[in-house]
Amino acid sequence: MTVLRITPSISIDESELDESFILSSGAGGQNVNKVSSAVQLRFDVVRSPSLPDPVRLRLIALSGSRLTKDGVLIIVGRRYRDQNRNRIDVRERLAELIREAAIIPKKRRPTKPTRASKERRIQGKKNRARVKQNRSKRFDD
Repeated sequence: MTVLRITPSISIDESELDESFILSSGAGGQNVNKVSSAVQLRFDVVRSPSLPDPVRLRLIALSGSRLTKDGVLIIVGRRYRDQNRNRIDVRERLAELIREAAIIPKKRRPTKPTRASKERRIQGKKNRARVKQNRSKRFDD
């Protein structure tokens, strides 16, 4: 039983990953029509016992259109011509996505603009108004 190590605290059992091999498009000549070199990796995010709940929720948010209605994450790898490199690629992409979801985002602290920045903004607006004023046509009667 092999395990896909994501972080020191998160690892996914091989049995949770479902790989299927499909025909790939693109370069490869006749080989493209004969060999199923593209890999489709399916990982059930919602029912996975390996993921802590906060990471699961962030992963669902990060997945976007790659997540099905049933909560299954689908990653397709057809970057390389051979099946084994595509398998490694999709597993690395899954691991990277989960690592990204494992990072707890910092809470934003609302701040107010400083007095100096407000004054700089107003001064810039005045300068711009002066430039436009000087461009206007003036008729002395």
